[in-house]
Amino acid sequence: MRALGAVPAPDGRGSLADSPQISEIVIADDRVSFAILTTPDKARSLETIRSAAEAAVKAIPGVKDALVALTGERAAGASAAPPSAAPAAKAGASLDVRHIIAVASGKGGVGKSTTAANLALALAAKGLRVGLLDADVYGPSMPVLFGIRHKPASDGKTIEPIMSYGIKLMSIGFLIDSSTAMVWRGPMVMSAISQMLKEVNWGTLDVLVVDMPPGTGDAQLTMAQQVRLAGAVIVSTPQDLALADARRGVAMFRKVDVPILGVIENMSYFKCPHCGERTDLFGHGGAEKEAQELGVRFLGEIPLHARIRELSDAGTPVVAVEPTGEHASAYSAIADMVWTSLESGTGQRPAPRIVVN
Repeated sequence: MRALGAVPAPDGRGSLADSPQISEIVIADDRVSFAILTTPDKARSLETIRSAAEAAVKAIPGVKDALVALTGERAAGASAAPPSAAPAAKAGASLDVRHIIAVASGKGGVGKSTTAANLALALAAKGLRVGLLDADVYGPSMPVLFGIRHKPASDGKTIEPIMSYGIKLMSIGFLIDSSTAMVWRGPMVMSAISQMLKEVNWGTLDVLVVDMPPGTGDAQLTMAQQVRLAGAVIVSTPQDLALADARRGVAMFRKVDVPILGVIENMSYFKCPHCGERTDLFGHGGAEKEAQELGVRFLGEIPLHARIRELSDAGTPVVAVEPTGEHASAYSAIADMVWTSLESGTGQRPAPRIVVN
C-alpha cells in the first residue's frame, strides 16, 4: 500500500492506495495481484495508471511478479460499451508463432489437458517447434502432466518458458503453490492469460497449443480477441451429455469466427489388457456422428487405457516415453491431420473484435 501511495487514483483524487476503486490484494508466494475497479468506457484511459501500479508493486523487494487488472463493471441502467482491448494486430505482434490452436471442451472431465499435452508432443515429434500454454487458470494440469515442480526463470519483465521433452511450457501452476486456490474474477483471469501470452519468451514457434479451460467463458473470449487463432480442436467423450457441451463449444468458436479443426473422441472405448476384449463404456462413435452433423472433421479416437492414465499421473506423457506405442500412434495420426489443416491455410482469418451488449 505504501508503494501504491505513489500511484495516482483513477479519479485524480489522491493516491491509488486511498482509492475505493482498488480491490482486495492477493499475495501468493512472490506474486501480487489485484484489480482497479472502473467502467468499460473508462478502462482504456486508465491503462497508464494500471501499468504504473504494476511497476510500483514489481519494484518492491521480494516481489517477482505482479498482475494488475482493470475490472470493467457497468452500473445498473448504464448503456453497454465494448470492453477495452488492444487491436488484434498489436496484441499478436510480440508472438512469433505461425499457428496458434486452442484445445477445448464444453465440459470438464473429458481428458482435454491430457489430449492437449500429447498432441503438442506429437507435433514436436514431427520436427516442429512447439509451445504449450496451460490457460486453465482455475485448474492448471501441466505441472502434473509433465512432473514439473519448479518455477520458471524471470528477469522481472519476461518469463522464460520451461522446456520439457522438447517443447516450451507455461502454466499458472508453475507460478503458484499447488494448494493455492485461485479466487479470481473474470478480468483477473483474462489479464493472467494475456500476460502468459505476451510476457513469456516463447521465441519462434511453428505451433502454440493452448489448453483451454472447460466451458465457453472469459478465457475463450480472451484468446479469440488477443491473438489470431488458427483454429480449435474440440475434445469430447462419446456420451450424449458430453456431446451436448461439445456442441456448445463448437458454436462458441464459430460465433467468434474461429475455425474448427476437428473433433476428437477421447475415452472412446476400453480394451481389456488381459483378454483383449473391447468394451464401449460410454458408448461409441458419438463424437464422429456429431462431427458429421456439425460439418467438421472427425480427427480420431483415443481409448480409455490405464497406461495413458499411469504415465500422465507420473508426469511422463505417453507420446514422450512410448513414442512407438499404439497410443502414441493415435495421437500422431491426429497431429498429422491438424498440421495438414493448418498448412493448407485453414484458420488464417483475422481475430475478431468482441462487442458485448
